[in-house]
Amino acid sequence: MFNLAAPYGFICTVQQMDFKVGGGFRMTFVNFSTGNGHSFGGEYLEIKPHEFIKYTDRFDDPNLPGEITTTVRLNRVSCGTELNVIQEGILLAIPAEMCYLGWQESLEKLMKLVEPEIPDA
Repeated sequence: MFNLAAPYGFICTVQQMDFKVGGGFRMTFVNFSTGNGHSFGGEYLEIKPHEFIKYTDRFDDPNLPGEITTTVRLNRVSCGTELNVIQEGILLAIPAEMCYLGWQESLEKLMKLVEPEIPDA
């Protein structure tokens, strides 16, 4: 089990990560304030290294039925990497603006882990 960047106020623990087409993942987001969490998992549908990932998400909570399909495209640009995320089938119980916010916060935290600090001298 290991931690992954999650939106602010949450910690994410990963129980399974089999990153290959047909492989699956399982993780849990736990709210710092309440201690409540939600678990979810899915399957990797398509992978093109350094360019494209398509996967499904399904929540364990029966109040959140259905499946979300997420497509992540990476494109090298002169100043780094352009990232495009499309989520299809977002559940009615999840406001779209919370999806945007969650992705922005998770990526901001990830950026702090991977971008180097470059000294002036």
